[in-house]
Amino acid sequence: MEFKISREFLSQIEQLIKENKEQELLDLLQEIHYADIAEIMEELDDYGAIYIFNTLDSEKTSEILLELDEEVREKILRKLTPKEIAEELDELSTDDAADIIAELPQERKEQVISELEDVEHAKDIVDLLRYDEDSAGGLMGKELVKVNENWNVLTCVKEMRIQAENVSRVHSIYVVDDENRLKGRLSLKDLLTTSTKTPISEVYIPKVDYVKVDTKDVEVARIMQKYDLEAIPVVDELGRLVGRITIDDIIDVIKDEADKDYQLAAGISQDVEADDSILELTKARLPWLVLALLGGFIAVKVSGQFEGAMEKYGVLFFFTPLIAAMAGNVGVQSSAIIVQGLANNTLGGTIWQRLYKEMRLSLFNGLILSIILLLGSHFLLGVEYIIGITVAIALISVIVIASLIGTFVPITLNKYGIDPALATGPFITTSNDIFGILIYFSIAKAILGF
Repeated sequence: MEFKISREFLSQIEQLIKENKEQELLDLLQEIHYADIAEIMEELDDYGAIYIFNTLDSEKTSEILLELDEEVREKILRKLTPKEIAEELDELSTDDAADIIAELPQERKEQVISELEDVEHAKDIVDLLRYDEDSAGGLMGKELVKVNENWNVLTCVKEMRIQAENVSRVHSIYVVDDENRLKGRLSLKDLLTTSTKTPISEVYIPKVDYVKVDTKDVEVARIMQKYDLEAIPVVDELGRLVGRITIDDIIDVIKDEADKDYQLAAGISQDVEADDSILELTKARLPWLVLALLGGFIAVKVSGQFEGAMEKYGVLFFFTPLIAAMAGNVGVQSSAIIVQGLANNTLGGTIWQRLYKEMRLSLFNGLILSIILLLGSHFLLGVEYIIGITVAIALISVIVIASLIGTFVPITLNKYGIDPALATGPFITTSNDIFGILIYFSIAKAILGF
């Protein structure tokens, strides 16, 4: 059952902190998961958060550090000495420790590394800091279990027992050669059912999915998602096994990418959160609002070119919002499906095949919607059939064009290395609004002859 933080519970914690009742606070927090404690700390003021952190033991606080919001974590780390930070990092896996050290200023980073007691742990962390944070090297941890292809089963079991002491969870057993090159993986079932004298080279599985250190994090996520992997080995340029990436790290990548795409689709150009400053939120949101405003000016300019139509057929004006809204909605629908396909790598066929399919779909949808519009405008609004037919034909045309734009734009953006999620936001809506109004009045002019 998920733990819920109530106002009463927070008040109780604040009171215990105020009265300096450490033992009672420890008893209260003892059975609470570290992720929930991190959430509690984020609800408290700086003093309360730091008080809780200093009260708990390092085994729990090290895990809490990972769950904290970056701003809260930064405040806590500023209060700790390099030695105290190093003690926290000694409790963490290499990839998590490297993530926290990477957030520190350069001078403090060096001080913390020098205070790490486990030399091998420190070397592994320093090695991980060399890689870009959005690459497989930046995601991987050094903790894993590996065996040599020249060993027999008995030797493997002995070595695995030693290695497993430093690994919190054994997802896979990797097989390497004398040069540490990845050769395959070992099935635990085969290991248990094979004679202890059997060479590993006779029982290991040579087929194993892996990624290279410079593989992008989103690509790693796609591979692990596609093949339902709990962990994936990472190799260097020479094929040597250098680490592994576990599913918990990939979940964070998927979440971050989804948040980024959602914000782009909403017209937010930077990674921001609701608690950020007004200046940061403005910088992220204003550019797309300016684009939408410019698009509105263009739409007004386009409408102005058909001023004569407004005077002669004033009823056309009342259908303008409908046409613009349908253009925007259809464009966003089409682009959203394409963006999802691109993200999941499930988009098949050539761009022309996609456009042809989208055109057929939009024609079918447009025909149904135009019939509803024609009948509704006549029987509910009393609009003349000639006007209704004009608007209906314009609606079909707008839907087809908008869907083609919504398909073409994200595929083209993706081809040139631009995030296609841009195509599901104000960019596609604004452009389709303009095209929709232009097409609407152009068709009306051709049919009605004004």
